[in-house]
Amino acid sequence: MDISTKNTEAPPPIPQPTATEQKRAAHGATRPGDRIFLGLSRGSGILLLVIMAAIAVFLTYRATLAISKDEGNFLTTSDWNTGATPPVFGIAVLAFGTIISSIIAMVIAVPIAVAIALFLTHYAPRKLSGPIAYVIDLLAAVPSIVYGLWGAMILVPNLTGLFGWLDAYLGWTGIFSWDGGAPRAMFTVGILLAIMILPIITNVSREVFRQVPQMHQEAALALGATRWEVIRMAVLPFGRSGVISASMLGLGRALGETMAVATVLSPDFIIHGSVLNPGGGTFAQNIASKFSEATEFGRDALIASGLVLFVITLLVNGAARAIIARRKEYSGANA
Repeated sequence: MDISTKNTEAPPPIPQPTATEQKRAAHGATRPGDRIFLGLSRGSGILLLVIMAAIAVFLTYRATLAISKDEGNFLTTSDWNTGATPPVFGIAVLAFGTIISSIIAMVIAVPIAVAIALFLTHYAPRKLSGPIAYVIDLLAAVPSIVYGLWGAMILVPNLTGLFGWLDAYLGWTGIFSWDGGAPRAMFTVGILLAIMILPIITNVSREVFRQVPQMHQEAALALGATRWEVIRMAVLPFGRSGVISASMLGLGRALGETMAVATVLSPDFIIHGSVLNPGGGTFAQNIASKFSEATEFGRDALIASGLVLFVITLLVNGAARAIIARRKEYSGANA
């Protein structure tokens, strides 16, 4: 009887984890070290948001002080005269120059970067692709001022022939008309920016192309596709959103580049229809060139233009993030 009774007794209930323990287990933070690392990671993320919010508040406050005294329309005025009474200034010329130079840079850099990424991942042998990728990585580490000095001393003097050719054959469009002056124009800035953003777009595109499932490429080859047809039908469709996001990350740097642009550009604060004539400047270049000599009010006005650039950069990077999230292949890896 005792034995049968002992065998029929129900096993002791298993203790259920509390809600806090379940949450920690879901985040992988069941050990003290995991909990510490989780807290540090979460605190770092919160600190980053606090810093971004503080920057936004500071820029907004100082910009409000300047815009409230502006007698012109801040968004459409083409003058920048903060020392006048009353002051009149606006960002129309700066916005035009920033957008035009960035567009030129993207038109030049994106096709070249994608071609280099495809060559490194699908054409070049491993012994060759490694050194080329290393050199491209080194380009990303070069300081902006070095690019600017190279552009002023090497690039600008050697663009005279190209400017003359564009004026001779495409000057009738008005976009490529040239007055014969020094080639310190928006087109020069666009070329320099294209060289600077090339490593960013190339590296991200290269990593995206490496993630293409091998079975997709093998299936295309089994159907008799050539290497280019494999790239066109399997690689490029898979990596399209990644290339777009890489391009927008490069665009974010092109929009905010300062020293290189200030070194090669001769701004006149006039909107020109031709990209071969001196441009009106960019947001970052205008801030760098005028901040040290500006009055207190002038600095507030420059900060107001910096706020616009800050918003544009956030929108560009946010759009890149949204494009990545649209693809299931990348949303998990970047979450």
